[in-house]
Amino acid sequence: MKSMRNQLLVVSALAWVSSACGGEALVDEGEAAGGSTGQALYAGVNGEACTASPYNCKLRPTGGNRVATNDPDDDDSWGVVTGVPIRDGNGTVMGTSTRTRVTFNYGQTRTFAGETYAFAVSTSNSSAGWMPLSSILGQESFAQKVGHVSALGAGLAKLGCYAVRDSHDTTLEFKKVVYDSDAVHERAGDYLPLVRANGGRSANLAFNVPGFGLGGVAVDHFPAGTKFQRLDVPTDAGAPSIDIPLWVQDSEGRYRTQSGTMKFIYGYVIAATGTKRNGWMAYDALSVSSGCP
Repeated sequence: MKSMRNQLLVVSALAWVSSACGGEALVDEGEAAGGSTGQALYAGVNGEACTASPYNCKLRPTGGNRVATNDPDDDDSWGVVTGVPIRDGNGTVMGTSTRTRVTFNYGQTRTFAGETYAFAVSTSNSSAGWMPLSSILGQESFAQKVGHVSALGAGLAKLGCYAVRDSHDTTLEFKKVVYDSDAVHERAGDYLPLVRANGGRSANLAFNVPGFGLGGVAVDHFPAGTKFQRLDVPTDAGAPSIDIPLWVQDSEGRYRTQSGTMKFIYGYVIAATGTKRNGWMAYDALSVSSGCP
């Protein structure tokens, strides 16, 4: 454990140097996460368990990021009926669900076309997305468990205007955002505008930044071209962004060799429905734009 902490301290220093010496003086700065899960958590704006920023918090201090089923030993996936719409954060139908079991993130419900939807971690569109509450088997139990959590942003000054890219850097996609990860995901691609099953590109809006043991959990999903208004978020290091190291396989096939960093910035999207959704997005998922609402 001691050697692990030393590794993380070195990585944090390297990532901080890379951000401080980057070519974009105004935006290429941030706090290096170092993948650290050993930092003390504190109460912040977006929750009771935060680190690196009062806006970088767990969805809830205990209980995990998923809406738990009634079986404590299962994978927290819920049975669902097929043939229902999967919507993005604008309410646009991305496809029709063909899955019979789906996992949902805690605290996330929205209303589309007069019906309550819950946020699915993964769908048959090869993306996250919103699915009707009515499609969930045991929807009454689910409704009692789902809770409500929203990221905040009142009082934060506006910075630049961005838009979700219609492309992504393929050299980043399969790098890991968590040190020594053996998970199927925990990849940089989880935060990039990848091509989905419907042929369109779309990207996640996250409640927190990956690499801190908070989950890097998505709370919404938006298509390429969506405007993202960056906010001047406070962080423990002072810069209005957070950098985390990316990892590739070492000689033993484990993700322990650092290969660059990924920057996350905080802000909001105003969906086509008029709903404001605050959260973190990967800088690599965005391009400089104008006309943010």
